[in-house]
Amino acid sequence: MKILIIGYMHPKYDKRVFRTVKSLSKENEIIYQYITPGIEKEYTEKNIKYIPITYKINFQNRIKEIKQRLNFDRQIIKMIKEKKYDILYMHHFLASRPIEPFKIAKKRKKRIIYDIHEYHPENFLNNLTGIKKQIKEKALWKIFEKQLQLSDKLIFVSEDMKNDIYQKLKIKKEYLILKNYAEISVESKKKIKEISFVGKINRNLDDEKEIIKVLINRGFNFKIIGMESEYFKDIPHEYTTFLPYNEMMEELSKSLFSLISFNTVKNRNYKNDLFSLPNKYYDSIACDTPVIVKNTFISMAKEVEKLGIGVVINPKNTEESVEKILKAYENYDEIMKNIKKHKNKFIWTEEKEKQFIEFIIRR
Repeated sequence: MKILIIGYMHPKYDKRVFRTVKSLSKENEIIYQYITPGIEKEYTEKNIKYIPITYKINFQNRIKEIKQRLNFDRQIIKMIKEKKYDILYMHHFLASRPIEPFKIAKKRKKRIIYDIHEYHPENFLNNLTGIKKQIKEKALWKIFEKQLQLSDKLIFVSEDMKNDIYQKLKIKKEYLILKNYAEISVESKKKIKEISFVGKINRNLDDEKEIIKVLINRGFNFKIIGMESEYFKDIPHEYTTFLPYNEMMEELSKSLFSLISFNTVKNRNYKNDLFSLPNKYYDSIACDTPVIVKNTFISMAKEVEKLGIGVVINPKNTEESVEKILKAYENYDEIMKNIKKHKNKFIWTEEKEKQFIEFIIRR
């Protein structure tokens, strides 16, 4: 079986995308498109033909950026038209031609797998407001519905996202829930009285900062794993530079808690956040670190409370949030028992991989 995997704007080793490439390449021939900021040549290694497309966002010149994106999309359309493959696996849609790849593959009688990472109608151009936002979302829902109709099978990151989309569009389509599982399991050897935040600080955490300040006064440390940021210059903290995945997991395993709370956009009902189950959530549990999750993250909050693997807070209520975290600290042994009990659910295993491959290949 030959599978064309379109990573679109995802870099070569994007965790979710590259997992599908590696897994499917074990028994199939893969053609893999990904983005690169530099110049790279195509090459083949084992069962994977790597096809890099150079692209670097032009923030200074909007017109040049649009032309560049149009050219980028044309290159991918050409691949979908001309490459020999049995299955088209889409990890996103083309901004300038959102339906065309699906139509081309369908016309060529190829099977189409659509891996839906985000809640697309809200995710695309997510900073629009007012009437522009309403018009954008109405148009995108029609496009999204057509994409789903043309697809043979769908993949979602969470059950809540799938349920919400299926209910709105009244569709029935074979699907698989493929979560952002951790790559490895790490046994925590020691715990430091600290709260860690993993990843880039590119989101609003103003409410959470007030909670962190109080907890620092109560004897906790705060650590940013992955980078230093001016955003937290008003809070005493430690930080690490970017760490390879295994080292990041070891570092995170030392923390008492992992903070998973942020605002991607101003809209607090942004479903891409509400139904999100980010990598850092799975990584935290996989390295024996309980999570502190914002209550509006519906999918995460529901699971955290059900499994007892952390604490759910309302960041706008500082006093209540601090008390909940301190209570979780008092009941830490019980939370750790729950994490040990449910840990395997958060890790990518051979069994999960087998299920994924079977879903993709099966007609």
